[in-house]
Amino acid sequence: MLKTLAPVLALLASVALLLMGNGLQGTLLPLRAQLEAFGALEIGWLGSAYFAGFALGSLVAPRFVRRVGHIRAFTALAAIASATVLGHALAVSADVWLPLRALTGFCLAGLYVVMESWLNAQATNATRGAILAVYTTVNLTVITLGQLLVAVLEPQTFVPFAVAAMLIALAGVPLALTTSKPPAPPDRIGVDPRWLYRISPVGLVGCFAVGLANGPFWTLAPAFAVANGLDSGGVGLFMALVVLGGAVGQWPAGRLSDKLDRRGVILGVCLLAAAAGAALVLAALGRPELLAYAAVAFGASAIPLYALCVAHANDFVQPGEFVQASAGLLLASALGSALGPLLASVVMARAGSASLFGFTAAVHLLLAAFVVYRTCRRAAPEAKAPFVAVPRTSTGLGTLDPRAGKRR
Repeated sequence: MLKTLAPVLALLASVALLLMGNGLQGTLLPLRAQLEAFGALEIGWLGSAYFAGFALGSLVAPRFVRRVGHIRAFTALAAIASATVLGHALAVSADVWLPLRALTGFCLAGLYVVMESWLNAQATNATRGAILAVYTTVNLTVITLGQLLVAVLEPQTFVPFAVAAMLIALAGVPLALTTSKPPAPPDRIGVDPRWLYRISPVGLVGCFAVGLANGPFWTLAPAFAVANGLDSGGVGLFMALVVLGGAVGQWPAGRLSDKLDRRGVILGVCLLAAAAGAALVLAALGRPELLAYAAVAFGASAIPLYALCVAHANDFVQPGEFVQASAGLLLASALGSALGPLLASVVMARAGSASLFGFTAAVHLLLAAFVVYRTCRRAAPEAKAPFVAVPRTSTGLGTLDPRAGKRR
């Protein structure tokens, strides 16, 4: 394994630093916004701005990388992303934070494109699966560590903003010093949602629904936790438990979906996510002993859902179409993530913080109903590609996925 990872260790170090800083920032900002008495709608707008910037960056970043090269693109985007973190600390205002969050999302999308295209260039057909597995593990682990940093840093001071900015800025160092040859410029990837819906309605609608449910979680769950009496350490632990639950739930759900009709597994996971959401509502309404267990259950069901929907869609794509399909599914998820925080914040403003997970439960139940409908309309595919746990990162991740070269 060490021999396999040796060519990409510098890249993985950059990934770890970048995502730890972004994980810290992702929990810090909603928490600080709640402490500064931002309204639910304002916090929702911040989340939507981030994911809207991410969606735009996913489309524009490959062109930017082709123009200036991978190292220059990464250095520039990391510098801007680092500066935006400090901008939040200098001006604690929703009007200022909104464009900064959009700019952060744009930069992160571009940084993902650089890192993942470089990882793909260093991978071979024999090592691609192992590298993707390690990359996914690093992704979940360091995001968790970044969120836990909130527990030891005071969110009302400048310190956590400085730490997040330093981590993001330092992410450029391993990549800049690597002796690996930069990869070829990323290819243009066309996205056709009508084609995607024709080949896999559950895949496309499922990825959009994942964004619609998970986008509000990443944006508004810290505010939910504060409203339910958790301090900054408790907020970080709550968020970390969800991510750890997702890490644990990926492989059992994926392996089961390889053996059964994937839509049945997606249906079961949706129902579990809805039940976990209902348990979190109960925890907020006077059953605090349910909070930790429900957080793990929510992560174990809601987080793997994206990879399950991608795997289901991939069962229907033809050789050579996987990268295009993967990019389209990611953008569908990003659009859902941009819309979800706005809708959920409206619900929270009217019905209180507990309604956040009522909203996610409703989304999961609607997706479950759609899966039942589609299962009655279409038979399961005769042959399936194996499940692969993939994070929601860049449109270029499909080139690193070992299924991209699979012939059926």
